[in-house]
Amino acid sequence: MNNLASEITRQLQRYSSALNSDIERAAEEVADEGVQRLKAASPKRYGKYASSWTKKKVGTKWILHNSKHYQLTHLLEKGHAKVGGGRVPAVVHIKPVEEFVVDEFIRKVEEAAQQ
Repeated sequence: MNNLASEITRQLQRYSSALNSDIERAAEEVADEGVQRLKAASPKRYGKYASSWTKKKVGTKWILHNSKHYQLTHLLEKGHAKVGGGRVPAVVHIKPVEEFVVDEFIRKVEEAAQQ
């Protein structure tokens, strides 16, 4: 009986280890795809804002961020007031990529769990 319990525990640990590595790989792949999509979808007046999207690993999480022009992300995504009155229209480019990244990560994790 002890042999069976230890074998089950060993197999579960092996499965857990394999699943964790698959999830980490999926997270990095999705982060790469997210950065590419952000670069493609960002406004390109001069190109510096669009080209400065990067990914960074913090603990076990991947963070997609604009490394040089982070101040502009909220202003461009939500729009802002002009000095002389009126508003600048929003250029929604982050939200669609965020939705894609979340859906794709969930799909890849479920796919890894099925294997």
